[in-house]
Amino acid sequence: MNAIDKTISTDISLGHLLDVLAVAPDAPLVFTYDGNAVRPGYHVTEVKAGNFAAVDCGANPEAWSEIFVQLWDIDEDDRTHMPAGKFAAIIRKVSDHVQLEPTTKLTFEVSDGERPMALYCASAPRLVAGTFEVSLAARPASCKPRDRWLAEVQARSSYCGSVSTSSKCCG
Repeated sequence: MNAIDKTISTDISLGHLLDVLAVAPDAPLVFTYDGNAVRPGYHVTEVKAGNFAAVDCGANPEAWSEIFVQLWDIDEDDRTHMPAGKFAAIIRKVSDHVQLEPTTKLTFEVSDGERPMALYCASAPRLVAGTFEVSLAARPASCKPRDRWLAEVQARSSYCGSVSTSSKCCG
């Protein structure tokens, strides 16, 4: 197979994001994607929770939950980047109407209103010089059976030493 190796996902959960942001609720929250920071007027336009059932390319049934946070990357008025506490308040308001499980992984949908919306996974927020920075990375397509196999190989490798010897000692 001539496939590009995919790094195991670093998705963060909603609860982890909110816990970190609670440390400094007045700090500006800046998301970066495609090498740029969101503009100061960005909006959280939608937060939705979904439960999914599917069959992967290996004919395995799959089920998972995911929370989608939609960001509209625009300039508006003379606004500054949204404070972390305001972002958390938006999430709490959504939670009043939609069940948001804190352990569920987050996916960000981002568009500037001109380009098509794109999907991103988020790194853990970092507080840098009084600003929370959350780096968004494009979410690539993946093959779940291959991802599981790679995770198993990595686990064997860390237990046995190297991938080349894993079949000898881990069977």
